Amino acid sequence: MTETTTAHSPLEDAQALAFGVTMAAFGITILTHLGLVTGQTAGLAVLISYATGWGFGAVFFLINIPFYLIGYRRMGLAFTLKTFLAVGLMSALVHLMPQWVRFDTLHPGFGAVLFGMVSGSALLSLFRHGASLGGIGILALLIQDRTGFRAGWTQLAFDAALFAVALTLLDWPLVAWSFLGALVVNLVIAINHRRDRYIAT
Repeated sequence: MTETTTAHSPLEDAQALAFGVTMAAFGITILTHLGLVTGQTAGLAVLISYATGWGFGAVFFLINIPFYLIGYRRMGLAFTLKTFLAVGLMSALVHLMPQWVRFDTLHPGFGAVLFGMVSGSALLSLFRHGASLGGIGILALLIQDRTGFRAGWTQLAFDAALFAVALTLLDWPLVAWSFLGALVVNLVIAINHRRDRYIAT
């Protein structure tokens, strides 16, 4: 017996986008409250914001601009528009959320794990509805298409360089907790984002 799937409706896409963006912004709020960093484009934006004092939201939005053209060429218009909307909304929410959420006590170890779980669920929601938070993942797929070099290796190399730079800006315990958070994000995605098991489109 074969199972059939139907495309998500616009309303389903909208709620998934709202959930994903809100959870991603909450994750970054946890991360920056603790002074931690993460991988990929978000991690680059966090490091730049720490080094310059510029707001994460504006940096994250600007960094992603060059990747939209790559996304359009490889993924199509719908993906690019959803991603542009997700990045824009997340950038705005990250700016606003510290006014709505404050932490009296948050251990960096638990905060790192919480960040990873929240951010992983956010990315899953976006991925399953044809969107992303842009950036290095799109570039990695383009490099894979052009050269055959695996996208995962490109992302791993980028993250290794990012954490090496982080060691020059942050104390090593913060970088260690940051690595834990990034590991949790990737585990959530690796375990749950499987087309052979989860067939919703």
